[in-house]
Amino acid sequence: MSDSRLSVFKTYKLFVGGKFPRSESGRVYEVTDSKGNWLANAPLSSRKDARDAVVAARKAFGAWSGATAYNRGQILYRVAEMLEGRREQFVREVADAEGLSKSKAAAVVDAAIDRWVWYAGWTDKIGQIVGGANPVAGPYFNLSTPEPTGVVTVLAPQESSFLGLVSVIAPAIATGNTVVVIASEKAPLPALSLGEVLATSDLPGGVVNVLSGRTSELATPLAAHQDVNAIDLTGADEQLAKELEAAAADTLKRLLRRGADDWSADPGTRRMTAFLETKTVWHPTGSLGASGSSY
Repeated sequence: MSDSRLSVFKTYKLFVGGKFPRSESGRVYEVTDSKGNWLANAPLSSRKDARDAVVAARKAFGAWSGATAYNRGQILYRVAEMLEGRREQFVREVADAEGLSKSKAAAVVDAAIDRWVWYAGWTDKIGQIVGGANPVAGPYFNLSTPEPTGVVTVLAPQESSFLGLVSVIAPAIATGNTVVVIASEKAPLPALSLGEVLATSDLPGGVVNVLSGRTSELATPLAAHQDVNAIDLTGADEQLAKELEAAAADTLKRLLRRGADDWSADPGTRRMTAFLETKTVWHPTGSLGASGSSY
């Protein structure tokens, strides 16, 4: 009996609706490390894959946005727990994707896990920051409360394949949105592996959908898609961002366009509030009982 054995290469797949389909086109493209060495074949998503992802995200939106903020926080924390258990895998993938030493890749992965925990803690607090009671002249209560925008297309950062990826996904879903993520075109493997973690983290299918392939090919139809409510242009270059802004204008999408982000810095709350709407409710005050006291 021979002591040698063949290596079992990993097959990377899309993550759509809580499942792992191959691209409907059957296409793949080669992913290489920083030195040009082959790492894997990643699915080359088509426009049909993008439309399927939007359908899955819309289907999941009602239950996810209707869940309690506390429950969403528990699920985000569970994602961090699962990532901790697969830390070594992500260290290896990030090192290959970004050309980092093992120690630097480990620091990036640890920061990404901590960021999931950070956003998990914000889920039931962001409403207190951006909502509140408004003073009005008249016998009314006037209350403003935040609500999620809906289905958000996220163009993940091209250079930061994992920490940047987490930093654009987590705030969108923490506030009740569902997302369609276009992974880094040249380094999609950490994003595709993240889909495997999300599938085992109590996150309902369709809340996060991960596509890999040509950013411009996927982003253009999503920017014009009538059932996409917002788009994060982080991973688009200057020319593509302008084209997507024009395409998104027809359906009045919310847009988030940022410059060069320092993903290691304190993220603040801006990415959470970027995809929140404000609902304002007026309610008349009235008297209580015969004493005429009011509330």
